[in-house]
Amino acid sequence: MRFGPVRLADAEGALLGHSVKIGTMKLSKGHRLSADDVAALAEADVTEVIVARLESDDLPEDEAAARIAAAIAPDHLRFSRATTGRVNVYATAAGLFVANRAVVDRLNRIDPAITLACLADHVAVDAGDMVATIKIIPLAVPQALVERAQALLRADRAFEVKPFTPRRAALVATELPSLKSQVMDKTRAVLTARLLQSGSRLDSEQRVAHTTEAVAAAISDAADSHDLIIVFGASAVADPDDVIPAAIRRAGGVVEHVGMPVDPGNLLVLGRLGEIPVLGAPGCARSPRENGFDWILDRLIAGEWPSKADITGLGVGGLLKEIPTRPQPREGSAGKRPGPVGIVVLAAGQASRMGPDGRHKLLAEFGGMPLVRRSVETAIAAAPGRVIVVTGHREAEIRAALAGLQTTFVSNPDYRSGMASSLIAGLSALDAGAGGMLVMLADMPGVTSAHLAKLIAAFETESGRAVVRAVAGGQRGNPVILPKETFHAVRQLVGDVGARHIVERCGLPVIDVELGAAARLDLDTPEAIVAAGGLLRD
Repeated sequence: MRFGPVRLADAEGALLGHSVKIGTMKLSKGHRLSADDVAALAEADVTEVIVARLESDDLPEDEAAARIAAAIAPDHLRFSRATTGRVNVYATAAGLFVANRAVVDRLNRIDPAITLACLADHVAVDAGDMVATIKIIPLAVPQALVERAQALLRADRAFEVKPFTPRRAALVATELPSLKSQVMDKTRAVLTARLLQSGSRLDSEQRVAHTTEAVAAAISDAADSHDLIIVFGASAVADPDDVIPAAIRRAGGVVEHVGMPVDPGNLLVLGRLGEIPVLGAPGCARSPRENGFDWILDRLIAGEWPSKADITGLGVGGLLKEIPTRPQPREGSAGKRPGPVGIVVLAAGQASRMGPDGRHKLLAEFGGMPLVRRSVETAIAAAPGRVIVVTGHREAEIRAALAGLQTTFVSNPDYRSGMASSLIAGLSALDAGAGGMLVMLADMPGVTSAHLAKLIAAFETESGRAVVRAVAGGQRGNPVILPKETFHAVRQLVGDVGARHIVERCGLPVIDVELGAAARLDLDTPEAIVAAGGLLRD
């Protein structure tokens, strides 16, 4: 491929190296210039353009990306249509994303023109989550390079999604006078929620004395009707011959590993009774926050059996964030007041359910005012000086509707990829001292400044150490306040997903604040806007 400036008279058939906009005429990067395009540019007094000229063995960026994607085994994966040299890959089932670093690295080292980025190895995903993206950097690449990439991906699997196989789990919990029954009740509830994420269920619970004999008998009993056994000890495992590993052996099972280089999660026990996994849970697994127990549990439910090498290889990346319930925290942070809450109003979406006529729901009028302006004014009234608006689709019109308001605008050029990119864009503009981010959808006309103040007050009551979520009749809704501790997880989001997974797995308390019907009234269709009293505008 030859890239560079050429005289307009010589540009027909070449690909534009950069987009061109003259008056109402806009030609996108990568557009193949026709004779009519050249004539129109000439009328606008353009004499030179930057283009790419393909050689006989070159493939255009979209074709190259599509061919490379087609070489990936499609099991439990969905591939987007190639556009701007990119193919995105999505999971079609809940499961474990497994990456082969060696293959991914080899592909990325074929040539800088070809790139493959994916999630980290052994990450749990939901159906619909984006797991990888193939991107061709220039406008075209030699076919020989594409064929090398195809051959590599056909010979070795670069990544896959291993679907979760739901398990029927039994909980064996030991009792000591020092362990309160309320703690055991919470442990059961947390484990039930943790299993539900993979479609598994907790079928039974036995509470027994903290002795080898009692635990062994409970394990043997559970093995008759369950395919996963989880043991929570009232006292932490202190030795490979302690109560839980000894009980697994007494029941006729095998202990395969004790301990793991993941903190929290060090004191995990992995064993089996025949083909049934028996997990001795570390104490940190009483909290819903991610810990080493999750990593091993996910592998088992996805059909893997972690080896000693697998477990001992988890040290890099194994230092996880502190959990609030840890008995001996690495560093104390009590007494710190949370910073102020910033409000991020999401107004970048494409409003795809509004139909083909091009009307934008955020420009619909309520009481003579565009919906987006009404929402942003509501936010400003609740937190003056701390409102960020994320724009993308029809950005100029949305910003014009907000003219004169004291707000910070953030542009999201990747808005087509979904909500995650808008959350990240909004977070990037948040004040460094903010203690939380209130995420507000711009299409919820029922939410008032009093509602927002109620949510912020609840957040401050919890000293910024809880997620605060609006509910309607007990059903989760919006807005939601995410504490500073969740910001790192927000930055890892990809695709058309919100913060629900973060709320469920962050390990922080979730405070539900009843707002009534307003918490679930968002306007996605023309019919919904009219029913809510709005007037559609072109």
